[in-house]
Amino acid sequence: MQLDKLVTFYKALGDPTRVRILAMLANGPLHGQALAGKLGVTPPTITHHMAKLREAGIVYERRDKNTIYFYLHEANMKRQTQAILNVLERAKGTMEEDLFADEETKTTQEQRRSQMAADQMHVIKSFLTPDGKLKQIPAQRKKKLIVFEYMVRGLEFGRKYKEQEINDYIRQFHDDYATIRREFVMNHYMYREDGIYELNPEEMWAKAEELR
Repeated sequence: MQLDKLVTFYKALGDPTRVRILAMLANGPLHGQALAGKLGVTPPTITHHMAKLREAGIVYERRDKNTIYFYLHEANMKRQTQAILNVLERAKGTMEEDLFADEETKTTQEQRRSQMAADQMHVIKSFLTPDGKLKQIPAQRKKKLIVFEYMVRGLEFGRKYKEQEINDYIRQFHDDYATIRREFVMNHYMYREDGIYELNPEEMWAKAEELR
């Protein structure tokens, strides 16, 4: 359930008169004149409150000849009351932008991620031969990052590499190991200290998808 729907629902309940109206409707449908008489308010006041309750999906109405009767939407009440508990349960370990995204937004995000993965795979297939050799270092930075990230994923986190080990590893892909080794450091895939190389945490890596 979207956050704005939850807010509308609880705003509608944030008035004592509306809560009293719901308590009365729990015993069965009533028309506006009856509600006004029981609550000691004017019919326009009832009209105002019912509009708020309808907007939140808490009540619905049916016409019987010239009289409109209001009904408590019990199923929707239960569903929306449960929704806040579901939000709190889903919130455990979930990013806020994902937590309140509606289904359409989630679908769009999944489609975007899927398309991004397909685009990256296309770049990798374009620049690497079937046996894994790099045909050439891409000139475009975005494609370069896609290829470099593919390459560094063959290295181990937490392992310290001597420079010669990194050179030998890069030679599996391309002979220009010096250029690519520098790119690994410049793009924060690795850090170098006293001739020893180690992978940085992945969140530090330069990301192709962040480029415009």
